[in-house]
Amino acid sequence: MSKVTETVEELVTPILNENNLELVDIEYVKEGKNWFLRVYIDKDNGIDIEECGIVSERLSEKLDAIDPIPHNYFLEVSSPGAERPLKKEKDYQKAIGKNVFIKTYEPIDGEKAFEGILTDYNGETVTVEMKIKTRKKTVQIPFDKIASARLAVTFS
Repeated sequence: MSKVTETVEELVTPILNENNLELVDIEYVKEGKNWFLRVYIDKDNGIDIEECGIVSERLSEKLDAIDPIPHNYFLEVSSPGAERPLKKEKDYQKAIGKNVFIKTYEPIDGEKAFEGILTDYNGETVTVEMKIKTRKKTVQIPFDKIASARLAVTFS
């Protein structure tokens, strides 16, 4: 995690706690010529635009006060959306029974991308049940081999 994202996490956490919201992710990225500071927040029943606005306003005030970023940037506070990333242990726990998409750092059974139902998470491995044509295949993925993971929307 970069110094900027660590600082932003420290600043935004009390604001989120006061409003019963959770931090999903923070991104500090350059796209083209512009820098973006993106803060993704959520709660069990989802969030609305007003909650994003409150967090954005309060966080912006705190960022202006300590000025941790030396150049211009755009601050965006939003919901992670339907394909929310899985970052923390509790994200995996909440995703059990849901469709997920996981990429790994190195191949497991010759594959580096897995999509299916997350059936288990025990702190060290995640278990994904994948459908390949008419048969089901269960894959255990070591947690430390996961490069990225997110909920996956499926269309039936």
